[in-house]
Amino acid sequence: MKSRFWSLINHSIFPLILAIIFLFVLSAIYLNKEEITRLYQDVFNTLPQVREIVEEKIVPEVRKEVNAPPGLRAMEESPQSFLTVNGVISITNRHRSENNLSPLALNDSLNQSALDKARDMFDKQYFAHDSPDGKGVGDLAEDSGYGFITIGENLAVGNFRNDEALVQGWMDSPGHRANILNNRYQEIGVAVVRGVYQGRNTWMAVQHFGKPLSSCPQVDNALEQRIEDNKNHLDQLQQELEVKKKELDESEPKHGPEYNQKVDQYNALVDQYNSLAQETKVAIDQFNSQVRAFNDCASS
Repeated sequence: MKSRFWSLINHSIFPLILAIIFLFVLSAIYLNKEEITRLYQDVFNTLPQVREIVEEKIVPEVRKEVNAPPGLRAMEESPQSFLTVNGVISITNRHRSENNLSPLALNDSLNQSALDKARDMFDKQYFAHDSPDGKGVGDLAEDSGYGFITIGENLAVGNFRNDEALVQGWMDSPGHRANILNNRYQEIGVAVVRGVYQGRNTWMAVQHFGKPLSSCPQVDNALEQRIEDNKNHLDQLQQELEVKKKELDESEPKHGPEYNQKVDQYNALVDQYNSLAQETKVAIDQFNSQVRAFNDCASS
């Protein structure tokens, strides 16, 4: 009898207990609805951050140096005057050797620019570093295809007795001597031309000295272009991210399949942006390293 009594009690109370627990849970959920919603939003609205590219490119600064002292005129005229390109180069390098400097290598482009200068002075009847139309040694070198970091020009006019007398005349002039003994120069071009200047037969002599652009490690232009392309793409992605972020901020409710899909799309776009941003930063670091190496060489 007793066991039947407790059996009836259990069967009638147990559902009641479950009902009470259920009602309690529902009440708790209802009473804490705002708190639960806030926690949900805190979890699902924590979106990844967009990586910023802080470092900018260093622009290569090719400081083209031009050294051009006033032209030299012969102090003494010799009726037997005769000049040669090879003689002038050989004596010039001898003076450099005597001053513990490396010899200058003959460069065809500088030879051509020096010859163009000598002929131009005869044709237009002037004796100066800048032609009547404003062209200087840098312009002539570039016209002949010689890219340079540093360039210099020595000029002379007159009937010098020989190559030795010509080069010695330059060595006795501080500005011309500085060009001949400049330790930055690596190459040389020379022209000696005879013609008529101011109504008399005479020689024009030209020395062009240079440190070529090719002597320094070059900056990768393709890498520079890739950086610019990446930055343009990043700008486009940034605009897309701003649109999608605005959509998320304005979405209601901030839960459910539709909202979650928008979050996933936004996160995927952020991952794409950050990956490209990191790739671009690595490229910028590489580019800057190249520029620093070039600038160090160009300034030495």
